[in-house]
Amino acid sequence: MKSILENRPALAAEIDKVAEVAGYLWQKGWAERNGGNISVNVTEHVDDEIRRMPAISERFPIGTVLPALKGCYFFCKGTNRRMRDLARRPMENGSVIRIADDCASYEIIADAAVKPTSELAAHLSMHAKMIADGKGYKAAVHTHPIDLVAMTHNPEFLKKDVLTELLWSMIPETRAFCPKGLGIVPYKMPSSVELAEATIAALEEYDVVMWEKHGVCAVGPDIFEAFDQVDVLSKAAQIYLTARSMGFRPSGTTREQMDELQRAFDL
Repeated sequence: MKSILENRPALAAEIDKVAEVAGYLWQKGWAERNGGNISVNVTEHVDDEIRRMPAISERFPIGTVLPALKGCYFFCKGTNRRMRDLARRPMENGSVIRIADDCASYEIIADAAVKPTSELAAHLSMHAKMIADGKGYKAAVHTHPIDLVAMTHNPEFLKKDVLTELLWSMIPETRAFCPKGLGIVPYKMPSSVELAEATIAALEEYDVVMWEKHGVCAVGPDIFEAFDQVDVLSKAAQIYLTARSMGFRPSGTTREQMDELQRAFDL
């Protein structure tokens, strides 16, 4: 069977990025078994031939109505598929989906009838928000960084911006490369519409959102940018936890030093 990527180098390049990041998530230990999800808006790479492609699945409900996604196409990691397998064989462990005209359902068009992530409602809601914002964001990643998830088991860190301020203070790069900080979404049932709605509300202020006792969601212009923000936050968390394991509480950079950094880099 001919792949949708054949003779489409731009689309193939986007899928290669997804595969590369999937490998990083597995190597870091952030993607146990089938944990974590990736979705990328590939509509800009869709041609007339793709638009005419018949569905290879039935039509499935999204669970919510998202008018901003009418006519959009996405590559999504498959449900119950492993990141390590997505890294090696992306078109066997993910699929390209098309949003139906009702904006409440989707169908799979390529390459295999692999149903998308169980967190699809959250992912597509994030993409609808990104389109509405008009900033050119195209990618969303959900993963399970051990250090960041562990920190959400401390109720003190769940207060607004407490964790952001702490992580910013650990190393200047965190403030520079994750300038909006980390939003917190109190625990909600995984895969639920309620989780999707809470995530969208948090994205009004942040590009990275922590799901309490679950994992992180990040959005960005491409999958590399989304991954990078989680990576710098995780490094900051590791610095904090390493210092605590050595028996002391890290002093962190001061408010004055962080303000100086903000002015210097126009954050």
